[in-house]
Amino acid sequence: MPAELQYPPPIVARSLKRIARTISKVLWRIEYVGLENIPPTSDSGYVVASNHQTYIDPVWIASPISQKTQFMAFDGAFGWFFIGRLIRYLGAFPVSQNAKSFAAAFRTALRALDDGAVLVIFPEGARQIESGDLLEMKEGAMRIAIARRSPVLPVTIVGGNRIWPQGWTMPRVFRSIQIVYHEPFVPETDDAEIETNRLRERILGGNY
Repeated sequence: MPAELQYPPPIVARSLKRIARTISKVLWRIEYVGLENIPPTSDSGYVVASNHQTYIDPVWIASPISQKTQFMAFDGAFGWFFIGRLIRYLGAFPVSQNAKSFAAAFRTALRALDDGAVLVIFPEGARQIESGDLLEMKEGAMRIAIARRSPVLPVTIVGGNRIWPQGWTMPRVFRSIQIVYHEPFVPETDDAEIETNRLRERILGGNY
């Protein structure tokens, strides 16, 4: 029997998000654009799909979202001291390139959507390099959205490649970061490649 989805208590989640936004304003002069595009809190789940520039991306993206949240995360992070327990407590579940692992993560993702959660996914599957060029996007995020005809909220992170890209061991501070929320869309076809290209165009379309 699959394990229950885990969420922190609502009061803890709200407090952590407020703290995260405050710290981010001080350390990275964070700016949020398109907050009106975040769907209002409801019992219906949806997918958030974003480019991936730093390890902090999930925190930045989820901070303005009041709905309960699940994160699809790199499985290796769950073995890190303290971080692994923390991200699991906050609602993360593991995925890897292994076919069996992806199948299990896919089922968990569908359960999260059925449970009314916001599902945060990074289709690139890895942090970008310092140039900030978008990596090849995997089709998994759109396969999940197609399976439930769930709305997809595209997000563009701008400036994270100057803060903590792939190859850097530590983040830089006192640099600007912008999180852009684009208008949500619902998959129109059952073709994951077509829908992934559509997502890519949305992510590349705003201030990127």
